[in-house]
Amino acid sequence: MNIAVIFAGGSGLRMHTKSKPKQFLDLNGKPIIIYTLELFDNHPLIDAIVVACIEGWIPYLEKQLKKFEINKVVSIVPGGTTGQDSIYNGLCAAEAYAKGDNATVLIHDGVRPLITETTITDNINKVEACGSCITCVPATESFVVKQADGSLEIPPRSASLIARAPQSFRLNDILAAHRKAIKEGRHDYIDSCTMMNSQGMTLGTIIGPMENIKITTPTDFFVLRAMVKVHEDQQIFGL
Repeated sequence: MNIAVIFAGGSGLRMHTKSKPKQFLDLNGKPIIIYTLELFDNHPLIDAIVVACIEGWIPYLEKQLKKFEINKVVSIVPGGTTGQDSIYNGLCAAEAYAKGDNATVLIHDGVRPLITETTITDNINKVEACGSCITCVPATESFVVKQADGSLEIPPRSASLIARAPQSFRLNDILAAHRKAIKEGRHDYIDSCTMMNSQGMTLGTIIGPMENIKITTPTDFFVLRAMVKVHEDQQIFGL
C-alpha cells in the first residue's frame, strides 16, 4: 500500500497574503494545493491520500476536493504547531487507515506542485529497494557550512545535493522516529530526512525535476504561474 501524506498546516507568512494561506491561493481558478493533490490522486500506484490542514480551513478544503473531484483523500486532520507536528498528525491518520500494513508513505508539501508522475514512481521503487527515498536536485551553487569554531567547510559541489520532496519511508520506520523525537522533546526538525539522518537511518536518494520548488514567496508563485503555462502549452501544442 502506498499512502501520500500531504502537509498543508502552515500559514505562509513569507508569502505576505492576508485573505488566504498560501496553499489555498488561486492559480487559474484552482488552489495551489489542488494542483499538488491531483498529482497523487491521478497516480495509479497511490492508494490513499492523507492531508494535514490548518484546522479552520478544513471545511474549505473539503469543498475544493469535491469541486475538483479529488477522490483518494481518506482523511483530513488538523495541522500541528510545527511542520514536524503536522506531519506526525498525518502519519497517525495513515497508520489508522493502513490497519497494520507497513505501507510506504510519501511525505510531501502541499505547496510543492511541480513534481512529476515519474518522481512519485521513483520514490515508491526506491523505498521498495532500500527502505527510504529523499527526492533531491543537484546543487548548482557551492554550500558554505559554518562550524562551531567559526571555521568554514565548503563541500565539493559535485558531491552536494539539495533535499526536496517527496521524502518517503516505510510507515513503521518514520512513525518510530517521530515518536522517539517526541519522547526526547524535539518538535523542531525541519524535515523528515533530517530527523531520520539524526537517528542513524541510511537514506536512499533520487534526482527529481529542478522545477520542484516549494511555493514560499511571491517570486515562487510567479515561477509556478509560468511553469503551469509551459505545461499547458505542451499539452496544447505537443511541445
